[in-house]
Amino acid sequence: MDRNNRQPGEGNREADREYREKAREFVKSGKVEEAAEKAGDQDPDEADRAEQEGRRHARELDPQVHREHEKPVKNSDTGS
Repeated sequence: MDRNNRQPGEGNREADREYREKAREFVKSGKVEEAAEKAGDQDPDEADRAEQEGRRHARELDPQVHREHEKPVKNSDTGS
C-alpha cells in the first residue's frame, strides 16, 4: 500500500507533531489569555449543553459507541 494513501490510526506521529506545533503557535500568538477569558465568561449550563450536543453528534457518527460489545460484529472485510 502506498504510504501516502494509508489511513492513520492511533499513535499517528504526524498528527501529533502537527497538533503540538499548532499549540505552540497559539501560545506564542499571545491569544491564550483572551481565549481563557472568553471561556471563563461562558455560562456553565451553555457549556454543558454544547458538550452534550457535540457528544450526541459523535455517537451518531461512530457505531462503536452504542454497539453491544458482547455480540460479535459482522466484519465486511472478512465476511464473518
